[in-house]
Amino acid sequence: PELCVGSKEPGNLSVGNSATLQTTYLIEAFNLKAAIEHQSERLEEAKMALNDMPPRNENELDAVTLHNQAILNINEDPTSGFRKLNHLLSNPPFAAETFGNLLLLYCQHGYYDTAADILAENAHLTFHLLSQELYDFLDAAIMTSTSADEAYRKYEALASKSIERLRKLTKTLSDANVNKDKESVKLTLREFDDELERYIPTLMAMGGYYWDKEDYDGTLQLFRQSAEFCCDHDTWKLNIAHVFFMLEKSKYKEAISYYVPFVKNHNRGDILGIPAIVLANLCVSYIMTNRNEEAEDIMKEVEKAEEQIFTADKSKRLYHSCIINLCIGTLYCEKGNFEFGINRVCKSLTPYEKKLSPDTWFYAKRCFLALANHLSKQLILLKDSTMHSIIAFLDDIIDFGRNISTAIMDTMDSDESDNNTNSDVSHEARQLKLVFVKLC
Repeated sequence: PELCVGSKEPGNLSVGNSATLQTTYLIEAFNLKAAIEHQSERLEEAKMALNDMPPRNENELDAVTLHNQAILNINEDPTSGFRKLNHLLSNPPFAAETFGNLLLLYCQHGYYDTAADILAENAHLTFHLLSQELYDFLDAAIMTSTSADEAYRKYEALASKSIERLRKLTKTLSDANVNKDKESVKLTLREFDDELERYIPTLMAMGGYYWDKEDYDGTLQLFRQSAEFCCDHDTWKLNIAHVFFMLEKSKYKEAISYYVPFVKNHNRGDILGIPAIVLANLCVSYIMTNRNEEAEDIMKEVEKAEEQIFTADKSKRLYHSCIINLCIGTLYCEKGNFEFGINRVCKSLTPYEKKLSPDTWFYAKRCFLALANHLSKQLILLKDSTMHSIIAFLDDIIDFGRNISTAIMDTMDSDESDNNTNSDVSHEARQLKLVFVKLC
């Protein structure tokens, strides 16, 4: 009890790194539990394991705990995550995984130049802490921004080696089943799963090569070639669903056939635990196949879940319903039904204090610009009531967007403040209002 285990009250004082704490091995136990939960893809449980640790100040944390905090919270707070990992790299000793994880996360967030600099500055760590396979993967990832074709060739070489190993393991597994060697089957299955986990990131990177060129047929062909080994993997199924969704013509039904099982398997009573873009794409697919009621059911479930969280914590910001409505509104605008589409876009940002952000405004304003373009060319006519609603909406955005930047904050330069009033949402909303007033 004196170590305040499991206490999450923010007012608790640090217990420090006392002799009592060290003899209990509680820190090691909680870190191990967090690692096991993370390995089992139970992210929330992993975070809870770290939160249940005896309270300590950040400067008192050991290297393993600091590393685990950074990894588990990187999506919610990338700035803090990168700061912690860089601190560890500059202050050895640190966990052996720190170096590789930092480089992978920089590549994942698109900071290829930074990853290249860190790799060059710490060449002495490369030989000790990175496997040849991981180094080759990072080398290909870093090259993506400068020579996508060469990066693809490097990924292809890595993929060929993985496929060869997977084929050998499949043969070994088949032989073990014939011989009824249960121990060998168990061991081979574990090796197969480990190899598949190494192959999937390479396959997704190769798919990204075609995706970035909007060659969705090429992406689909690549994924189908890998179906032999990957068809049961969640990442593969989710990404092939995205590909079917982007192909549009007569492929929405195929997208639904992959999205629905994913949503059912990952719902677990918490629909907000499912990525918002998955739910948004599923709703759009339902609408495009005349299954509007099923799309409405998803949206009602999401809105109900958000309301429950808002009731418990009024400061919480959630974007699931916002992203779903934005996607549906954008779809209708693209199809030329601006009356309904713009109404959905306006609805997506309410309440403004919880939904308006640089990201959501970026996608919302594109619909208004598309509408202004059509109106200026006299391609469509709007009802007076719709135009009045647009002006009223932009007036609200002008009020609520004064301190919201239109630029998405760069993780690496988040300490730099931008005082340019022309780069806030309020300014852009005023410009859009002026455009629509002239078009009235």
